Amino acid sequence: MQTHASAKHHPHDDAPDTAEAFRTLAKLPPGQQRDTLRAEIVEAWLPMAERLAGRFRSRGESFEDLRQVAALGLVKAVDRYDPERGNAFESYAVPTVTGEIKRHFRDHMWTLHVPRRVQDLRNRVRFASQDLSQTISGRQPTVAEIAEHAQMSEEDVRVGLEALESFTALSLDAELPGSEDGYSLSDALGSSDPSLDVVVDREAVKPRLQALPERERAILYMRFFGDMTQSRIAEQLGISQMHVSRLISRCCGRLRDQVMQDAA
Repeated sequence: MQTHASAKHHPHDDAPDTAEAFRTLAKLPPGQQRDTLRAEIVEAWLPMAERLAGRFRSRGESFEDLRQVAALGLVKAVDRYDPERGNAFESYAVPTVTGEIKRHFRDHMWTLHVPRRVQDLRNRVRFASQDLSQTISGRQPTVAEIAEHAQMSEEDVRVGLEALESFTALSLDAELPGSEDGYSLSDALGSSDPSLDVVVDREAVKPRLQALPERERAILYMRFFGDMTQSRIAEQLGISQMHVSRLISRCCGRLRDQVMQDAA
């Protein structure tokens, strides 16, 4: 590639200066000369693609497979890059290669089933975002811009964007960011409040309680709402503790049967 390069500073050592080569490539008609120059450009940028693939080493995929996916993304970037738009190839190639690697993970290693329609929307949004990145600098394209470029509804764009951010399911045992004591996601989740069941039970039995004779209703209130012992209830009413026990058992049995009949 030395025949096409000129002395120019790049942010990375693996970013060659192929600006002139791309301008030449854009002018060449299909044929052997164009194919050869295209292959030279791809080869010159392969170290960058491999560097990007290396960022994903720890995600459970072999590095060789990642290299191949990154190379595929690089080829796509070379074929789609338009030097006339004025942006450096690297600024277009990096998100294209990275996006191709992420797409590989999403298509082959998702922990949740994603409907085919959502995957298609994700891909359309991804490609539109990459194309718009050549004309928009310093910010991400808006939902409206992506929708117009890809001829999609804004709602479908939002679905695609959500899918782009979805890859793996977070374990409930995963430690929360910033936690120093092992505090996990499961620790932050709420649990069923047993008091809610009590509310349901009380509401179910309320009309039946109101239908009881006054003394029996008072005994149940003192026992279950006033938390009084059977001995104290007996003392207050002037009856035996055994009589109180029989009344409570009889009332509870009757209420239980009536509530069950109501539920049935």
